[in-house]
Amino acid sequence: MKKFDEKGLLQLWQDRLQKNETAYSKELNSMDERTRYYEGDRSIMPKKNTKENGKVQPASMVRNIVSELVEAQVDSAIPMPKVTARRETDEPLAKTIEDFLRNELDRMPFEQINDMDERVCPVQGGDYFLVEWDADRHTHNTRGELSVSLLHPKQVIPQNGVNDINDMDYIIVRLGMSKAHVKEKYGISVLDEKESNPESRGGASSADDVVTVNFGYFRNKNGGIGRFAWVNETALEYLEDYQARQGKKCAKCDQPMEGEICEFCGSKKTVDSQEDSFTLFEDVHRSDGSVISAYSQVQRLPMEGMPEIMMDPFTGQAMQAQMMQSQEPTRIPYYKPDVYPILLRKNVSAWGKVLGDSDVDKVKDQQNAIKKCDTRIQEKLDKGGSVLMKHEDSKFEATDEQLKIIEVSSPSEVSCFGLHNLQVDVGMDRLIADDNYQNARNIIGITDSFQGRQDRTATSGTAKQIAVAQSAGRLESKRIMKHAMYAELFEVMFKFLLAYSDEPRTVRHSNIDGTVEYSLFNKFDYLRQDEAGEWYWVDDFLFSVDNSSALAGNRESMWQETRMNFQTGAFGNPQEISTQILFWNMMSKLHYPLAADIKGQLEEMQRKQEEQMTAQNPMELIQGGLALEEENPQNVEVSPQDMNMLGQMGGGFNEM
Repeated sequence: MKKFDEKGLLQLWQDRLQKNETAYSKELNSMDERTRYYEGDRSIMPKKNTKENGKVQPASMVRNIVSELVEAQVDSAIPMPKVTARRETDEPLAKTIEDFLRNELDRMPFEQINDMDERVCPVQGGDYFLVEWDADRHTHNTRGELSVSLLHPKQVIPQNGVNDINDMDYIIVRLGMSKAHVKEKYGISVLDEKESNPESRGGASSADDVVTVNFGYFRNKNGGIGRFAWVNETALEYLEDYQARQGKKCAKCDQPMEGEICEFCGSKKTVDSQEDSFTLFEDVHRSDGSVISAYSQVQRLPMEGMPEIMMDPFTGQAMQAQMMQSQEPTRIPYYKPDVYPILLRKNVSAWGKVLGDSDVDKVKDQQNAIKKCDTRIQEKLDKGGSVLMKHEDSKFEATDEQLKIIEVSSPSEVSCFGLHNLQVDVGMDRLIADDNYQNARNIIGITDSFQGRQDRTATSGTAKQIAVAQSAGRLESKRIMKHAMYAELFEVMFKFLLAYSDEPRTVRHSNIDGTVEYSLFNKFDYLRQDEAGEWYWVDDFLFSVDNSSALAGNRESMWQETRMNFQTGAFGNPQEISTQILFWNMMSKLHYPLAADIKGQLEEMQRKQEEQMTAQNPMELIQGGLALEEENPQNVEVSPQDMNMLGQMGGGFNEM
């Protein structure tokens, strides 16, 4: 921070935040309104220029169709990565990336992230994913891990006038952090600071031990990504290229320092520096068996500055200067992602908007109308009821007793008693409410069949499947946008791994036969050297989403598909025990109850059958060996141990 104009940067980013937040205020206010609709707000917005003069009226009850329609679309399946190599030689690398990303999805809490994402995105029209490298998380063999978190749209202030994140000059993220965490991470105390934006953490009021940390991500002049962090009037961090490797150099001789003392001049003073490359101190072994040598052969002239063509002082003829061979330490360039770590998932694409279209905005008029109708129905029912008429002189106590005694002075008073029911008509209100509910579902594209409700329009199972497919087709656009975001997320995760995972990391892969294989993700497998001797990183893989992951996420459907394939003989003869073992192995991978136990019992039965077959036919084994020896004696070699075993088997058979 001392090398930069701290006050100037702080003022610059404060002005950017204020300017863009003001321009974004209408959208921020709409987010609050959408959240209230989703939570079942009781406010009724009346028509303008009426007796109520636009005053908000409370509803006596709320039929929350917004929440119903949003919950009906929740998809718990997490898209799985699919990586395609551009070159045939890179296919094993693509498979390793795909398996490693699957392992990372299992390691991180993506079930919780997806659960929140599936609700925030349709309500607000979109949300954001933040990818970071957590350098503070270490294991015994590795340093640092990937971290992915979900950001609410209220936590992100985009650059005004630019609708694509990749085209923005900067974008600001607001996160709530404890004061102790800020002190630990940045070494700067913010005990005197107050929380400026509680909404960035979902709160309604400020907390004493929490502050709002603002992160400004920006494109630097070289196309990289920089970051500036601050709290109110306190600057925390400024990195011109925060995705580049940060190291330390000697303040005296400007040489890289690995320890506390410079090995070149002995100085202890250091300065922060940005490292573009690093030196190999030992040979690097890659997964394919190749080795990157720690030293490289370099050709150079005998003296620095000497021309390649020289004149012979005796003959006056031109001659070629002799090149000298020398060994120098191999220098490898650091990989930099150079991408914004913020990814946007849109609900439905909308022209001229950063976020997509919100489902709440489309059906809030219908929700408001339903609240009006239901409130009128409740009021009519409350005001209706039974009216009892009696003579004014008659004594009557209104109690809950079944037998009531009324004293009358004359028979004429009996005719004054009468019970009248006030019948209220709520049929029209219910009809209007149902029409608005149906209109809201039509707008979103949700049918009874899609919700699993009784659908009288579907007269057969096939018709019901067609109705579900048509409804799913209307919602396909939302799934496409989700898959597009996840494909971009997988690419950014891979680039962060390529940049910061210095040690090989274990990758687990499950085979179709139920066995498990373990391999390594080694970043140096993606390092290549061109003809000029320059090293470069291979990162041009194609990232997409495995379309079969949605079916794989539905276990009941997969059980049914696997059972059908078994019955039709796709695994082999269903009567053979080996086929049954393969079937139950597949069911075990699909987490079918007790499938692993059944598979184990079948394997035990198969082993016993093989032992019985071997014990019943020992002479056939001996005769088969002798016949083979007669047919091709020069190619058959029987060890003494084998002959001894065959003799014992034959003897045992003769005794039987």
